Amino acid sequence: MASFNKVILVGNVTRDPEVKYINNGTAVTDLGLAVNRSWFDKQQNQRREETTFVDVTLWGRQAEVAGEYLSKGRSVLIEGRLQLDSWDDRETGKKRSKLRVIGENMTMLGGRGDGGKAPSRGPSNQGQQSSGPSGSPSDAVDSFYDSGPSSNVSDDDVPF
Repeated sequence: MASFNKVILVGNVTRDPEVKYINNGTAVTDLGLAVNRSWFDKQQNQRREETTFVDVTLWGRQAEVAGEYLSKGRSVLIEGRLQLDSWDDRETGKKRSKLRVIGENMTMLGGRGDGGKAPSRGPSNQGQQSSGPSGSPSDAVDSFYDSGPSSNVSDDDVPF
């Protein structure tokens, strides 16, 4: 039986990351990520948008970099896998569960003015990508897809 567990998200950090260290000295941080989806609703003849909030856990050096350079509002690309956490609720005794993303790779997007405290270039930001002139990574993706295949879009215009 084949299986594949891969998640790629681009969104904005919802709270400043706080790095913690477990007993063996490994860094861990939990991020909140807001991922927006927009579309045109033909029935109501208007542009619609929804936001999904995702919990992301980063380990090791990725967690330390997130704690140092990410802050609320900063755009980030996360590649990782889904993990189901299950536990018994202490108050009700019922089984609870929650899906989270275990981040395996993180790429900071945007620049200094994008809600983050990271410099626009530097050794800790290798692989940092710019979202282009529109400012928001989702705007760059929307403009890429809205422009159609006949436009002159270079690989540098794609935010990932």
